[in-house]
Amino acid sequence: MATWATLDCSATQLADLLGGPNSTGAANFICNQIAGVSSKLSDTAYAVDTTFLLFSAYLVFSMQLGFAMLCAGSVRAKNTMNIMLTNVLDAAAGGLFYYLFGFAFAFGGPSNGFIGKHFFGLKEVPSNTGFDYSHFLYQWAFAIAAAGITSGSIAERTQFVAYLIYSSFLTGFVYPVVAHWFWSVDGWASALNTGNLLFGTGVIDFAGSGVVHMVGGIAGLWGAFIEGPRIGRFDHSGRAVALRGHSASLVVLGTFLLWFGWYGFNPGSFNKILSPYGSSGSYYGMWSAVGRTAVTTTLAGCTAALTTLFGKRILSGHWNVTDVCNGLLGGFAAITAGCSVVEPWAAIVCGFVAAIVLISCNKLAEKLKFDDPLEAAQLHGGCGAWGIIFTALFAREKYVNEVYPGKEGRPYGLFMGGGGKLLGAHLIQIVVIIGWVSATMGPLFFVLHKLKLLRISAEDEMAGMDLTRHGGFAYVYHDDEDAQKPSVIQLRKVEPNASTPPTSV
Repeated sequence: MATWATLDCSATQLADLLGGPNSTGAANFICNQIAGVSSKLSDTAYAVDTTFLLFSAYLVFSMQLGFAMLCAGSVRAKNTMNIMLTNVLDAAAGGLFYYLFGFAFAFGGPSNGFIGKHFFGLKEVPSNTGFDYSHFLYQWAFAIAAAGITSGSIAERTQFVAYLIYSSFLTGFVYPVVAHWFWSVDGWASALNTGNLLFGTGVIDFAGSGVVHMVGGIAGLWGAFIEGPRIGRFDHSGRAVALRGHSASLVVLGTFLLWFGWYGFNPGSFNKILSPYGSSGSYYGMWSAVGRTAVTTTLAGCTAALTTLFGKRILSGHWNVTDVCNGLLGGFAAITAGCSVVEPWAAIVCGFVAAIVLISCNKLAEKLKFDDPLEAAQLHGGCGAWGIIFTALFAREKYVNEVYPGKEGRPYGLFMGGGGKLLGAHLIQIVVIIGWVSATMGPLFFVLHKLKLLRISAEDEMAGMDLTRHGGFAYVYHDDEDAQKPSVIQLRKVEPNASTPPTSV
């Protein structure tokens, strides 16, 4: 006879316990009710996870506004309209090409280790492999973030058609292939490919220090290198001349918007939140890891900002808000790979070193006469590479096994006692990303350059692209009534020793 301890909610067992002439019917009724509740709870879990992912996608997409404000403030006023328009088109062109090709190349499984081959035009989505429309939206926001990074490197001197071509190619092919390698369950170096792990571990690039930031940064590096520096960036003797952006206010606004969006970028990369670690009913679960990831992200950025503040003060003698903002973003770019698998104290180390890496990369760029108006190649490429190495040094065993389950004895951080296999896998990641992006985006920019489709003319560059390419300056404003009203006050410059008072008419 069944007991309550052995009960598994089968109608037979319940009927045995209930007894009586109607026991079978009662048992069936109770089991059906329990099954219905269980189904509703399962549906609720899916709904909660999907809502979490969609909200994270909205946060990541809001980073496009941050990119736009940061770019606008970092360029001269005469090119504001141009850089704002390129940010809009990164999202628009990227949306179509990621829909048609990019999502399929990145996550279209089952496939080989190099590239996906399903879900073109979102065919077969939703799928029984777990992909829904929310996953597409979230990953599209990542793809256009990579394109936005590149646009900053080639700002103030690039033809409009070049932006359209490179953005479509990057979001539709170059970036998705890298995402497939490291994020797809079929990727040859993915930590999710438990049946064929690189060095027994795969690459732990949780939210994309390599996949997003290095890809965008290396692409921008090639674009800026092939184009050459802006006119006036270096004088005849080779000395660097600062071409400062026109609005520190926009830089700060853009930085805070990016900071806000990063809480979708990093914590949102769990893709779900309603999963316990261990037995159900515990206070500790994936929601705890999501919170920890937000904390490590915050600490890395804050530490990098303060380190940059005092580091640049020592080097230049100034408290420069633009440098601090870039340092903050460098810390975020670095922690993105390991944000989910490191302790908060390790994130402080990450941010401190990221600031040093950024300052050093900027010094090297200046010596090599490399001109990147937003320091995007140095920030995202250099700090992204450091973030990959950092993760291989500081990843904690417990967190690695929670975030990447299904493989016992997976290697973890070298400094945490996990050996050097993870570091080896991550060094390979850095090399293959540099090689892949160089082999694809480098020739593209070179061909555009040879076809005279890359850089604008010297005359247009001196006058500013807003005037020569977009019909007028972004900040020039004329009210219709102004033309009808005569000027009532005219001012002229008066020297301090002038005896004649100013006149007005």
